Amino acid sequence: MDYKDYYKTLGLDKTATPEQIKKAYRKLARQHHPDVNPNDKTAEQKFKEVNEANEVLSDPEKRKKYDQFGADWQRYQQQPGGGAGQPGGFDWSQYTQGGGGGFGGQGSPFGEGEDFSAFFGSLFGGMGGGGGRSTRPGAGQDYQAELELSLEEAYHGGPRTITVNGKNLRLTIQPGVADGQTIRLRDQGGPGRNGGPNGSLLITFRIRPDARYARTGDDLTQDVPVSVYKALLGGEQTVETLSGPVKIKLKPETQNGTRLRLRGKGFPVYRKEGQFGDLYLRLNLTLPERLTDQEKDLIKQLAALRPEA
Repeated sequence: MDYKDYYKTLGLDKTATPEQIKKAYRKLARQHHPDVNPNDKTAEQKFKEVNEANEVLSDPEKRKKYDQFGADWQRYQQQPGGGAGQPGGFDWSQYTQGGGGGFGGQGSPFGEGEDFSAFFGSLFGGMGGGGGRSTRPGAGQDYQAELELSLEEAYHGGPRTITVNGKNLRLTIQPGVADGQTIRLRDQGGPGRNGGPNGSLLITFRIRPDARYARTGDDLTQDVPVSVYKALLGGEQTVETLSGPVKIKLKPETQNGTRLRLRGKGFPVYRKEGQFGDLYLRLNLTLPERLTDQEKDLIKQLAALRPEA
């Protein structure tokens, strides 16, 4: 049976603090969670290994015993004929809860734990109430969900209902959420073990593309069609924004592709009430169609006045 290096599993060294252990565990658990990696056996196995490492290193009593065992195991491997897979020359009795280091049964180095590895079951079999199952309180599993929103729904926010595992949950969306942003609803995940806290529900927002606006952070860009006549002579133009219609003034001889900036007419800044990005208008000149004979004559007269065109 191979020795398991729980510190290596979490990417830590033996001097890691409880806070560092918790942070490393949460990061790796999210990365390899089965909900994030469906049908991925490698990720599923890694997730189990990370949970087992955290089960030991986050418990002061288990960690102390594991550290003591690790030093003895290293000395045993360095002995002539010693090594992993040869438990006959290693005294397990001082570590197993049952007091015996024989083969088979609780405390055996080849015992199978219900939730954890044989190595865990060998070392902590009696501490978890049989096999590798721990009776120590533990947090429940985190659930993952996605919520699709239109750009306008993300702009305004408001109440929404989402169904997870057959349960309807009502939440209030803050204005300004971004595509791919994830929020956490505590206590809405899987039930805790042995009186431990429930897990969380992680909701990731997916914002549908909008035909009118392109979003970059808190700024928006909008294409605005402008008649060639209004571009030449100037005048007022009404522009629809997410906060309502706005009138803009066009200067005479406005060129195609001109960009205008409307301050504070972009997207709300998430969780910063009253703060907004900007709206950029890109003016696109539109040419008249189905010209009458009179219009054609007038355009010819205009062209004659500007022969360089």
